[in-house]
Amino acid sequence: MKRVFFINAMISIFVLIMISAFLFKNGLSVFKDISIIDFLTGKDWSPTDVPASYGIFPMIIGSIYVTLGAVIVGVPIGIMTAVYLVFYAKESMYKFLKPIVDLMAGIPSIIYGFFGLMVIVPVIRDIFGGTGHSILTASILLGIMILPTIINLTENALKSVPSTYYQGAVALGVSKEIAIFKVIIPAAKQGILSAIVLGIGRAIGETMAVVMVAGNQPHLPNGVLDGVRTLTTNMIMEMGYASGVHKEALIATGVFLFLFTLLLNIILSVLKRRS
Repeated sequence: MKRVFFINAMISIFVLIMISAFLFKNGLSVFKDISIIDFLTGKDWSPTDVPASYGIFPMIIGSIYVTLGAVIVGVPIGIMTAVYLVFYAKESMYKFLKPIVDLMAGIPSIIYGFFGLMVIVPVIRDIFGGTGHSILTASILLGIMILPTIINLTENALKSVPSTYYQGAVALGVSKEIAIFKVIIPAAKQGILSAIVLGIGRAIGETMAVVMVAGNQPHLPNGVLDGVRTLTTNMIMEMGYASGVHKEALIATGVFLFLFTLLLNIILSVLKRRS
């Protein structure tokens, strides 16, 4: 059985190595034709023009804006919901809310996209004007989509803190809220940080829902009400007909996204070690 478990673990590592090899082999070859500096800092993405331009800087900024917006929307709500489920919800309410949170995690992205297109986009359009397809709309939708990840992992982190921490704080005379926010949450910060990083990974990697609400405009936005194109949406919208250097540039975009996600995990590991 030890060998069986070892083989299964090696399969996971092998799959990761194969994905990495494919990305780097097919993505880095594009830099024979275009400069990596122009690729990362260029503001013009025009693969069909003559000469063609392959600058992904607007998509990088778009991905960062949308992801930060999703974090601003989803993280506070997710953490507060987890605190409610662990410390305040009655058993009947917990049994009612917990399956709903789990159900949210299983809803397909396209369904979230339809909800954003039919509900959030008209609301943003009526309140702020414009088309409604914007960074703000995508941020709200992604904030909703990362809630199950934030809630479930934060709940597990809070429950993993020994109950004596809470009991000791209350015994010293502090209020329930002080005990939670000054003792329990700091003690569970590693797990909560992991939840946030995984939520960021879900947000930055989301494609179908963002395609439907973000506007898909490959230029630098001037505000949160402007349309934007992210790295993932740029890849999915053009990969179907891309060829040659164009296809290699899209795969190189995936390499950059892969490295960005890897950097997030490295930062998380460093923060955990310091803790």
